[in-house]
Amino acid sequence: MLTPSRLKLARNRRGLTREQLSKLAGITTRSLLAYENGTQRPSPDNLDRLAGALDMPTAFLRGGDVDEIPVEVISFRALSKITAGKRDMARSAGRIAVMLARWIDQRRALPTPDVPNLVGADPEKAAEALRNQWELPAGGIDNMINVLEAHGVCVFCVAMDCREVDAYSFVWNATPFVFLNTTKTAERTRFDAAHELGHLVLHAGAARPARGPQAEREADRFAGSLLMPRASILASGLRNASAEHIIAARSQWQVSAMALAYRLHELSLLTDWGYRAVCVDLARLGYRSGEPRGIAPEHSQLIADALQAAQPGPSLVAHAADDLHLTVAELETYIRGLIPAGGAVMHRRTPPRRPTLTLLP
Repeated sequence: MLTPSRLKLARNRRGLTREQLSKLAGITTRSLLAYENGTQRPSPDNLDRLAGALDMPTAFLRGGDVDEIPVEVISFRALSKITAGKRDMARSAGRIAVMLARWIDQRRALPTPDVPNLVGADPEKAAEALRNQWELPAGGIDNMINVLEAHGVCVFCVAMDCREVDAYSFVWNATPFVFLNTTKTAERTRFDAAHELGHLVLHAGAARPARGPQAEREADRFAGSLLMPRASILASGLRNASAEHIIAARSQWQVSAMALAYRLHELSLLTDWGYRAVCVDLARLGYRSGEPRGIAPEHSQLIADALQAAQPGPSLVAHAADDLHLTVAELETYIRGLIPAGGAVMHRRTPPRRPTLTLLP
């Protein structure tokens, strides 16, 4: 039997209107509307057609009822520039990730969320308060993803077909979620992680979470302050630093050269003229569009542990996909980049059973 809310979730996940799904599945739009409203049940043949058109196992469409994540609780960047279709694709992907988080929690208990509610605080002071609460080291942070997960924040990838929305975050049933675009450089992904944490700290706890350019600037300030603490930067000896000095020093905080230059300017260690000159030099050296000789990508220990704890099957990811009634390709889109590509955790297979010897009388 079809679950109407799952049909709508799957349709939005694929970015399809009812008219588009009608053509793909060969089912009338009127019937699709009736299916989603729960006033009509599809025949087994039509259910199979829907599953095929949506590239979802039939079992997914038959699963338990799911509730939608409201648009207003998600910290989409530049929401006005995102089409409604892309927004709903990302929102639906986020809802499927909530299911994956529950699966992970059943195999490796998730830490209790420990994200402070500092709505209205100055971003720099909020970053300092969070550092104190989480007892982070005075200098750089080794692994932002692991730090987030250790404090109850679930971290997943932005689905490849939703990359236009960039990173985003929300709180669902008291659990904070952060979605990262892992196709970026590791430095920019770390900054995105800190930026989305800023939204969770500064905005998510409000009755009406702040949105728009001002909220984005506040999250950026929080991220810069968290990754590059004021005291650590002031003690670095980088006053009036050249582009070459900034490139050499960036690894201390594991940030991009451009982000470090901005932070130096923000703390008045670079003049307006000096900052502009450094940015020109960094752009000429390729640091505006990339991060030459950058750091290695960060990975999720929590997801790796949960996959390892799963009962052996054809592969760890295939086992998880089967449990969640997803295709392997769909599940991988939420963890790609967070697990080493082609690594043992991603594709470890069940060892072959050794033959037993039976002695006949």
